[in-house]
Amino acid sequence: MKTLLLVGLVILSGTVQSKVFKRCELAKTLKAKGMDNYHGISLANWMCLAKAESDYNTQATNYNSGDQSTDYGIFQINSRYWCNDGKTPGAVNACGIPCNALLNDDISQAVTCAKRVVQDPQGIRAWVGWKKNCQNKDLKPYINGCGV
Repeated sequence: MKTLLLVGLVILSGTVQSKVFKRCELAKTLKAKGMDNYHGISLANWMCLAKAESDYNTQATNYNSGDQSTDYGIFQINSRYWCNDGKTPGAVNACGIPCNALLNDDISQAVTCAKRVVQDPQGIRAWVGWKKNCQNKDLKPYINGCGV
């Protein structure tokens, strides 16, 4: 019984902890998932975006009291337009996914949804964090030394 309880606790604690990527680990992951120059957006821009929005944390969330939406995951994808959290009034869910799918350590669904976001007219400018922290800046440090 103690063994079963310990295994259950390990499994439960594993789902609660978030994955915070190391810089080069994320750069390699994003490159492998086709983000480098996706829709003309460099890997360095994606890296800066993820740093600015979530500090590379897969489980980051941010509630926006103004419109009662929440931003989810490594790219802080918003529940008003892109995912369904079941609580955002007037949500569109353009990515067709539940918002909690954006909180997985496997960022495949977050990447797919981010690719969908940049296909809209705003492109990467849809993210305030990118506009404030990355636009018109030298972004080479985000990928330097990562071999990507």
